[in-house]
Formats: sequence, structure tokens, C-alpha cells
Amino acid sequence: MEKKQEQTPAQEEQKPSLSPLIEKIQQLGQTNVPQMSDSNIHCLTIVGQIEGHFQLPPQNKTTKYEHVIPQIVAIEQNPKIEGLLVVLNTVGGDVEAGLAIAEMLASLSKPTVSLVLGGGHSIGVPIAVSTNYSFIAETATMTIHPIRLTGLVIGVPQTFEYLDKMQDRVINFVTKHSKISPEQFKDLMFAKGNLTRDIGTNVIGSDAVKYGLIDEVGGIGQAMNKLNELIQQRKKDEEGKGIVQ
Repeated sequence: MEKKQEQTPAQEEQKPSLSPLIEKIQQLGQTNVPQMSDSNIHCLTIVGQIEGHFQLPPQNKTTKYEHVIPQIVAIEQNPKIEGLLVVLNTVGGDVEAGLAIAEMLASLSKPTVSLVLGGGHSIGVPIAVSTNYSFIAETATMTIHPIRLTGLVIGVPQTFEYLDKMQDRVINFVTKHSKISPEQFKDLMFAKGNLTRDIGTNVIGSDAVKYGLIDEVGGIGQAMNKLNELIQQRKKDEEGKGIVQ
């Protein structure tokens, strides 16, 4: 039998080590906030299912809110980042996690633009409308439906009241950050016959703009142009107020 040759300390040092950038890609699925030499615009992706307090199976494509929220904080603090582009292709997910992300985006002081590609369903709707300006691809869809609750239900009246209040939070947020009226949004949410096995409405591209949910139909080019326009406008406003960065 051949004896396994032990590696010397010098040989062990020669092993290639993962750079911090590669480690971040493996852990978070994307790179960190751009550095000084990179673009002044950061792209934040909301894809798959938005994961909340419970971890989803490993085969699910997820967006973890505990990863997204620190990124938003870093974007707010980084003076080199002047604008944020939020790209959505999500089926929805945890209501409270989705609302937390939406509130963080809405409270950013820097210009923000969202772009719905593929789908911005369920709790993805508040995230899509939380930015300063929103776009949706012509073929993209947004499913609007009542809040669902999975798991053990204890105390039916109390559970119904909890769900009703949570639903009001979603409705109030969406109508506050878009041009759709509460009545119109509720009509879409509780419509019958539009979805095969559920109540609600599947809104496609131009219909989302017609209802006032999204600002404009467009793609990445239009979204980037609008974001740059908002960045320039913010600079002019700051110069007018005598703010020097």
C-alpha cells in the first residue's frame, strides 16, 4: 500500500483561498455594494419567493429579507451610491418580510426605480410600488389577491381580525405609494372568476399602468434613463438648497 504523503506547511499555504468577494457571492448570491471605482447605481434583485421567519426548502429560489435589509442600509450610507434599481421577478412570500423590505425602500433618501420583469406577484406588489418611479415589462404580470394564512389556526374570530388588519396594512401601503384608489385595489383583490382556483386578479403590463398601480410600461433602458434623471434632479435640488456633499 502506498503511504499518503503529508503536506508540509509551505504546501498548505499554496492552496488557493477564496477571496471575500467570492465568499459573498456564495453566501448571499450577489456581490456587495459597489465600491468607489464602480457604478453610482446599485441593482437590488427580488427573485423567487420572499423568505420570512421560516426557512424554505433548499430547492426553492428565495430572497432572504435578512440579506436584503443590510444591503439597503449600506446603500443609504454609501456616498458613492446615488441611485437604486430594484428588479423584481417574484411569486411573493412572507407578508411581514415583504412589507419590511417595501418600507425600507420607501424610506431611502436616494432616488429609486423599480422594474417588474416576469412577475411581481402577491407581496411583491408593495415592493414594486415602494420606489420613486415604477416600470413593468409589457409581458410581466402582477397577481393581486387577499392575504392567506398557512399553519395551525387557533381562535377563528381573533385570526380573522389579525388577517383583516394585516390586509389593511398592505392596501394602505400600496394605495399610498401608487395612483390606484383603495376601492379599485380592493375590487381587484376580491374579484371572482379571474383566477382559476382563487379570488383575485392577474394584472398584465399595460393594465397595471391603466389601473394606476405602476407608472409606466418599459424595460431596463427606460428604467435606467429614469433613474439617472431622478439622480440629476436630486443634485439640482441639493445645489439649490446649498447642500454640499
